[in-house]
Amino acid sequence: MFFDTYLWAYLVAIILLTVAPGVDTLLVIRNSVRGGFRDGALTSFAICMGVFVHAAVSAGGISLILMQSALMFSLLKLAGAGYLVWLGARSLYSAYRGEAGLKLESGKIRHRQVSAWTSLREGFLSNILNPKTAIFYMAFLPQFIQPGDPALTKSLFLAGLHFVIANIWQLALVLMVGRVTNWLARPRVGRCFNSLTGSVMVLFGIRLGFDS
Repeated sequence: MFFDTYLWAYLVAIILLTVAPGVDTLLVIRNSVRGGFRDGALTSFAICMGVFVHAAVSAGGISLILMQSALMFSLLKLAGAGYLVWLGARSLYSAYRGEAGLKLESGKIRHRQVSAWTSLREGFLSNILNPKTAIFYMAFLPQFIQPGDPALTKSLFLAGLHFVIANIWQLALVLMVGRVTNWLARPRVGRCFNSLTGSVMVLFGIRLGFDS
């Protein structure tokens, strides 16, 4: 039931989706720079927890209702766009104030102290407020659920595979960021990084808000 002939096709598709650059990738990298491994890992975990919400919603048919309601879909899209713009604006403000997120003191890297709740909240909301993720799960997941399969259980199983794959990839990104922290700790580099990530997030949000 779970390990059927369609599973390999699902795994290939989900790996390609995971490694494609997007908002989740950008947020994990930004937060890894801001608060180190813990911040990046918690953000990754929260982002990936969001896929279970999308899977459950898709299995319950709520996504179909959402897609059929232009008003509901527009509200979700605007909420997601507004959240991205807000995250981007915070990065731009940090760049304006000269806050690099990490500092080099006595030869040691000092990351900004960020609460676990902040990391989890940012990652989770970034995922569940993304209407493109909801659309993907609504259109993609049913292709791998056969007649007679328990829809919710199978959806959560497939989402679990996505959770594992995405976390592995995003944690690899967190570790890669950790290898260049000395370079990122330079004030000018840190400000440029915050400016770049903030601008990209704002542009992502604007594009999402006006995307038809």
